[in-house]
Amino acid sequence: MTADYFADDPRTNLARMLAGDLYIADDPEIAERQRRAMSLASRYQTSFLDDPAAARQLLGELLGFAGEGVEVRPPLYVDYGTNITIGARTFVNYNLTALDVATITIGDDCQIGPNVQLLTPTHPLEPQPRRDKLEAARPITIGDNVWLGGGVIVCPGVTIGDNSVIGAGSVVTKDIPANVVALGSPARPVRNL
Repeated sequence: MTADYFADDPRTNLARMLAGDLYIADDPEIAERQRRAMSLASRYQTSFLDDPAAARQLLGELLGFAGEGVEVRPPLYVDYGTNITIGARTFVNYNLTALDVATITIGDDCQIGPNVQLLTPTHPLEPQPRRDKLEAARPITIGDNVWLGGGVIVCPGVTIGDNSVIGAGSVVTKDIPANVVALGSPARPVRNL
């Protein structure tokens, strides 16, 4: 049985989620927003080749913002979409998973390789709150002109500075400064640019 974690908090789970606080992840209002995002992402994938103008419009409905000249190759997987901002002229290759419980900001002129994961959700370490579906999130920020190689995973709360390159398959658990090449698991800067 779920404990009453929010007895003194009158906010909805959605309001707690948007504030970055713990919330119950399987709330019906939240689930409806997720279904909307899945529907738009599916329609985007279907129209990408056959009707580029319709695909661009659907991408605009799905995401919080997509700058001029953005290309996102489907499939695209998001929790909500509305918490994602992609700057101008950014290219996103196939199979991006962007779990946007918190904001995900991708700068201008970025290159996002295939199978990249941008993961904002966090979960309690304690077993019972996790069993009770508590969740929170921390934002991800990717600066301008960043290149994320194929299969990169960016964890909650991470900022990657302008012009940096993250090597394929790296797991980014901490902030990466601007103008470096970083790689590994966990990713660490190995060279200045």
